[in-house]
Amino acid sequence: MSAWFLILVCFFAGMGAGLGTGFAGMSAAAVISPMLITFLDMPAYQAVGIALASDVLASAASAYTYGKNKNLDVRNGLLMMASVLVFTMLGSYAASLLPNQTMGRFSTCMTLLLGIKFIVRPVMTTKEAMAAASPKKRAAQSVLCGALVGTICGVVGAGGGMMMLLVLTSVLGYELKTAVGTSVFIMAFTAFTGSVSHFLIGGAPDWTVLALCVLFTLLWAQVAARFANKAEPIVLNRAIGVVLVILGAVILAVNYLS
Repeated sequence: MSAWFLILVCFFAGMGAGLGTGFAGMSAAAVISPMLITFLDMPAYQAVGIALASDVLASAASAYTYGKNKNLDVRNGLLMMASVLVFTMLGSYAASLLPNQTMGRFSTCMTLLLGIKFIVRPVMTTKEAMAAASPKKRAAQSVLCGALVGTICGVVGAGGGMMMLLVLTSVLGYELKTAVGTSVFIMAFTAFTGSVSHFLIGGAPDWTVLALCVLFTLLWAQVAARFANKAEPIVLNRAIGVVLVILGAVILAVNYLS
């Protein structure tokens, strides 16, 4: 395998993952993992570990950008994150008791459907409408919705970023930029715990691939996050929708090839 081919695969994987992260809080694992498995013939467990590690810096940097623009709900984000982590573990245990529980296409379908949703029915909630909600009610909803997202992710094994964005906008009534900012904030922590556990169990990754994926994902996530924070709501809705639909189609194609 040539060095240029490896760099190209990591570049396009990082570009897709970074755009998905910066625009919509999408997990890099949904894009990077199938690319590394299909084109670099990498073992699945190691590919997921590298994808999650790529997510950490990209999500953290994106969260900083959203936070700097006052588009981040730290308090309720922490509550939801704690709930997601706990119920992901419970969901994973429940999934181990269910024979032939195969829902591997869930994340890809979520990506496609959510993309179409943002194009057809954009989220136009304002920050003023968000502020009208009771803080106690919002906190309780964050814990409950975190439990729902965590359970589904634990059983299915994927789709956390997409589920969080859907819940934050459709159930909790978040304004779109705040929803994405809060989602990437949560994803930075969940991706860190996931990547560490993968490397502890599966051993050291391919350091070259890891470095390239981290670099390209971080670069494109920053491009997307900066654009998203300056864009008008209707433009951002359309941009997120188009990016998610394209990524969903590409992931389906890559999965078909593998």
